Formats: sequence, structure tokens, C-alpha cells
Amino acid sequence: MKMMKELWSRQGGYREVLSTAFPLILSTSAWTLQQFVDRVFLTWYSPAAIAASMPAGILNFTFVSLFMGTVSYVTTFIAQYHGARLNGRIGPVLWQSIYLSIIGGACILIFVPFAPIIFKSIGHTPDVLREEIVYFRILCAGSLFPILNSALSGFFSGRGRMWPVMWANLTGTAVNIVLDYGMIFGKLGFSEMGIAGAAIATVLSGVAVLLFYIVAMLRRKEAAAQYGLGCRRIDIRLALRLLRFGSPNGIQFFLDIVGFSIFLLIIGRLGTSSLAATNIAFNINTLAFMPMIGFSMAVSILVGRYIGEGRADLAERSTYSCFGMTFLYMAILSALYILLPGLFLRPYRLLGTEGESGAIRSTVVVLLRFVAFYSLFDTLNLVFASAVRGAGDTHFVMYTGSAITFSVLIAPSYIFLVVLDKDIYTGWIIATVYVCAMGICFFLRFLHGKWKTMKVIEG
Repeated sequence: MKMMKELWSRQGGYREVLSTAFPLILSTSAWTLQQFVDRVFLTWYSPAAIAASMPAGILNFTFVSLFMGTVSYVTTFIAQYHGARLNGRIGPVLWQSIYLSIIGGACILIFVPFAPIIFKSIGHTPDVLREEIVYFRILCAGSLFPILNSALSGFFSGRGRMWPVMWANLTGTAVNIVLDYGMIFGKLGFSEMGIAGAAIATVLSGVAVLLFYIVAMLRRKEAAAQYGLGCRRIDIRLALRLLRFGSPNGIQFFLDIVGFSIFLLIIGRLGTSSLAATNIAFNINTLAFMPMIGFSMAVSILVGRYIGEGRADLAERSTYSCFGMTFLYMAILSALYILLPGLFLRPYRLLGTEGESGAIRSTVVVLLRFVAFYSLFDTLNLVFASAVRGAGDTHFVMYTGSAITFSVLIAPSYIFLVVLDKDIYTGWIIATVYVCAMGICFFLRFLHGKWKTMKVIEG
């Protein structure tokens, strides 16, 4: 009992990790709920809409992830500045991330006119193809907002103020759900727009989050002065420093999503039913899994803060505390995936013929068994990769993650599913091996300990 009390209350213990992670869990869960409701509404609308939403959405997010992963690394800078009590440097580095966000949003607009070419080359059915083009174009047009929001959220989370991030995302989720219902089905005074309405609702929810952050940052003038928010000039040296550590994070994030996108696109070649089943399985996994992202963000922030303070021992302790809680959570979920798959399938009313719906449902039940197995290893991936990134070990994460993505996920998926014409379950075996390899690799890197001597801020 005494040992448990110490594990709970000490620095880097369960209580500190949980208090840091809890608002982030609610925040990421809100975003997950937004995506989940979006997919469920589209499932109710038509099989083509749900089949198109995941590939098109993931492809858009692939481009967004490069810039989002880069600018969101400002959180680590702010955490280390805050831990080192260099608060005057927070504003300048935040502004560099804002400028990079604007550049990123402008770059993604380039892909809008090429949407038909991109999706025609994939080979999906004509009804799915039409929906993919519409969804992708609208999301690309509004890509600035998620990128910019990732940068602005770092101002709060990097300083340990998680609640504004939570309320911002809850606001965006509420806006999205209401607009989703109205715009997809033609309710609440809106015209029926189907998948286009879902995309517009997503963009407008990003605008709502941005407005929330702006108001939260401007309402306290003394904080603006304390953290140097008035230092808006372009600082080339600081921007390059942010790019030096942030761009590997963005590239790894980008390549991870690229691998996942290619996997989905290859699965789509197996037919609409296989793609719909895969989309639903990943959507169910995401709903239960996204709280883990909150824990991974928390451990990255705590590691950054303690590295800034020069306390690598507390950074290590925080990481193991986080892993213990997340592994227990994921083990319970994995058991539910296997024992009660119908519980997760209940929100879905699959359209189409009775035989088509039954086939998709049966496939999803099997896919959830794969999810149950790889989720335990994904805990290693999320927690320990986030820990080393929080210290500044982003180049290793980029190189290793890229190598595993290509050699374990992309190449085998193409060989077995396209060349050898294997079925959907072969594809999911490949995906499971990929997740396990990532988790083991980053856990070993953490044990190596090189991250303890790293720091992203100036000496």
C-alpha cells in the first residue's frame, strides 16, 4: 500500500502523468468522437460515402501531417523553455511555428486541381471515385486550420496548461457534429450535401478551434508580455532550429501516414466491401485508441519539461508511469475487441443489401482480433517514441520509422495484395507485423538512453 501511494504521489508518478494527460485525453477523445460521428453519419448516408471518406481523408491528412508534425514540435520547445525558466523565448518560437503553418496551408492548396488525376490512378469504383474527389478537395482547401491549431495548442500544452486545449477541441467537436448532421442529411435548414457537407463541417470546426485559441491568448495581456508574444518578427536562426528538430518529426509523421494511406488504397483494390470493413475496423480502433494519444502527448511534454530542468531521471520515471497506465487500458480494450465485438459494431447501420451488410460485419469482427493483438505493441510505439521525441531524438525516429514503414508495410502490401492477389486478411497480418516492429524498435531506443543527453533549446 505504501509503495502504491509513493508511485502515485511522487514526481513523475501516476498522479502527475494522469493530471497532465487527462485534459489531453478529453481533447483527443473529442477529436476522435468528431471523426467517429462523421464516419457513422456517412455510413448511414451511403456505402460509397463511407468507402470514400477514409482514403480521401487519409490522403489529405498525409499532406497535412508533414506540416502539422513540424509545427506541433513547438510544444517540445516551449516545454523545455518553460522547464529551463526561459519564458521570454516562448513567444518568438511560437511565432516561427505560425509562419511555417501559413506556408504549409498554402502548399497543400496545390493539390486541389490534381484530385481527379490522383484518385483515377487508384482504380476505385466510379461511385466511390466521385465522392473521394469532392471530399479531398474541400479538406485541402481548409488545411491551414488544423496545421495552425497544432502550433497554437503548443503555447498552452507546452506550459502544462492542458484545459484550454481540451475546451478548444470540445468546441470544435460540437460545431462539427451539429454541422455534420445538418449538412450531410439536409437538416437544420441546410441543403442535403452528403460527403461534401461532412468535409465542410470539418473545415468549419477547425475555424471554431482557431478562434477559441486566439481569444484565449489575447484575454490576458500580462501573460502576453511575460511570454514574449509581442515578438512577432521572423527569426531565421530560431526558425531553422525549429525546422532542424521539428522537420524530422513532421517527415516521420508524414511517412507513417503515407504508409497507412498506401495500405488503404491497396485494400481498396480488393473491392468496396473490403475497403468499407477496413475503414470501420480502423474507425472503431480509433475511437478507443485516441485516448492513448493524450497519454503520448503528456509524456512528451513531461519529458521535455524535465529535460529542460536537467532532470533526466524524472523524465524516465514519467515515461514508465505513463506506460503502465496505458498498457493496462489497452489490455482491457483488447479483451473487449475479442469478447464483445458486437458492442463496437452497434452504432453502424450498414446500408446496401442484407448479404452485403452481413459480409462486411463478419469481416470487421475478424479484423478486430488483429486490432486486439497489435494494440498492445502500439502502446510501446506511442509511449516510448513520444518520450525520445520529447527530448529531441527526432532524427532517429524519422530514419527508423521510415525504414520500417517501407520494408515492413508498403513493400509487403504491394507484393502480397497486388502482385500475388492475396485477400484482406493477408493485408492485416502485414499491418500487425508493422505495428509490432515499430513498438519494439522504439522501446529498445528508449532503453539505450541516448535521449537523456539531448536538448532542443539553446544552451
